[in-house]
Amino acid sequence: MDAADLTLFAAVARSGGINKAARALNTVQSNVTQRVRTMEDELGVKLFHRHSRGVTLTDAGAQLLPYAERIGALIDEARRAATDEKVPRGRLCIGSLETTAARRLPPILAGYAQEFPEVDIVLETGTTAELIDRVVERRLEGAFVAGPVEQPELVIERILTEELVLLTAPWIGNVASLLKRATRGEIDLKILVLRAGCSYRRRLEDILAARGIATPRRLEFGTVDGIVGCVAAGLGVTLLPRAVVERALREGHIVAHALPRKESLVDTLFVRRRDAFVSTALARFLERTSRQA
Repeated sequence: MDAADLTLFAAVARSGGINKAARALNTVQSNVTQRVRTMEDELGVKLFHRHSRGVTLTDAGAQLLPYAERIGALIDEARRAATDEKVPRGRLCIGSLETTAARRLPPILAGYAQEFPEVDIVLETGTTAELIDRVVERRLEGAFVAGPVEQPELVIERILTEELVLLTAPWIGNVASLLKRATRGEIDLKILVLRAGCSYRRRLEDILAARGIATPRRLEFGTVDGIVGCVAAGLGVTLLPRAVVERALREGHIVAHALPRKESLVDTLFVRRRDAFVSTALARFLERTSRQA
């Protein structure tokens, strides 16, 4: 079993079928089938369950897949390191929180793209937990996430500090009174949040728990715009960086309620693997980010 076999195995696992993997790898089905069988014979275990709709991983295959993906990522990184040049070019794959991507990154990305037109930028959004996992797995060269982050395998750089505010519809009035009523069980408080793994969601839940509201009802959304629109409609409350909702605040759609400093300040961080190669494209991107953030 070699790196090429592991790459083929990962392609079959991702695509869920021998035919799809063969097309992705630009080879024939019989070649993929034979190499998978050779791997299984060598390891002495079945890696896939075969069925009419394709293939699914066995327990052994599921355990092998992270190693195959890690080796594939390392090979790709080695290739980039060997071909890296002083002038940034090629693919730069980074991740970002949706809020950072919407508010902070556009001018940085625009300036970077103009200065280094030969770089193909790929930007993936996700929650802090999702993005850190992708960086650790070498699927991203780095990512903008919300602090705090404590992982020894990561290099962590603070980019800026945001003020988080509690957001409500304009007619809510005194938010302290609202929270007291929720604590006493007089109202059914709903929080509007992104999916699990979102650091702002976790911070909001901690803030409410400290005020005696341990289990608010959660309504999950896929986008920040969806959350803001539903807060404006009075569906519930949320916690977001003030800078992200400036327009909605100016237009009077929502109201921001300040929180104590220890609850409201959050660092936006850039994280990358400590042992990963830093391409020229990434180095120049980080330099521009530090100047413009």
